[in-house]
Amino acid sequence: MAISGTDISSMAIDSQSLNRLKLQATQAPDQALKAAAKQFEAVFLNMMLKSMRDATPQDGVFDSEQTKMFTGMLDQQLAQSMSSRGVGLAEVMVKQLSRNHQVSPSAPAAVAPAAMRAVPSAYKADVQQSFIDKLRVPAEQASSSTGIPAHLILGQAALESGWGKREIKMADGSNSYNLFGIKAGKDWKGKVAEVTTTEYHNGVASQQVQRFRAYGSYAESFQDYAKLLNNNPRYSGVTGQEDAKVFAQGLQQAGYATDPHYADKLVGVIGSVSTRV
Repeated sequence: MAISGTDISSMAIDSQSLNRLKLQATQAPDQALKAAAKQFEAVFLNMMLKSMRDATPQDGVFDSEQTKMFTGMLDQQLAQSMSSRGVGLAEVMVKQLSRNHQVSPSAPAAVAPAAMRAVPSAYKADVQQSFIDKLRVPAEQASSSTGIPAHLILGQAALESGWGKREIKMADGSNSYNLFGIKAGKDWKGKVAEVTTTEYHNGVASQQVQRFRAYGSYAESFQDYAKLLNNNPRYSGVTGQEDAKVFAQGLQQAGYATDPHYADKLVGVIGSVSTRV
């Protein structure tokens, strides 16, 4: 059974095509392997385009949920078009999987679901590792002054900023470098970023506009975080703490965040950081 370029393009990012791919694998393993590799290539390209969009500010006057939806559809079509012409990834996969010139009927069908799982996971892992590598030095400096291990500090920065993907922005779109969600109280003399954030009162979440401190660099953010923990008596049970669970619970009990599940979330993120430092 031959598989045309049109068939490949139309099924590239359609998870419903898996059953068809399995059937083709039993009838023509070599052709099905090429189709599965093409599908992986299309999914990879779509994820790449999505990551590029996510890195681009989308809060302009003409941006809305509708424009984001149509942009996503456009990116999907672009990924399909690029995959139909080929960028080389599919060819490499075919060579690797068929190097022994014996293609198992089950191999092609397994490529597509593996692609669906592997690409988002790989992208997530890359984002997390880049975040850690970028902030390792200022985290170690904050660790030296607070006695808190760097991976615990990085875990809190990752939780508060969504691994750097939800950083607090200034009104003009520039970065506030505030990785720890530290609010700007009446004693704060520096720059301020006002953003809408989720706050919890008696366990009930609500959206509120809050004022956050803004810095000139990530290093300043870590320095101010260390200063806050060292100088505020509320956090006396947190500084010097090396156990992730006790550290997280100490922050929540001290009122660092209003989220009733803050400690549990922080422990989970610290676990992800620990595997990458």
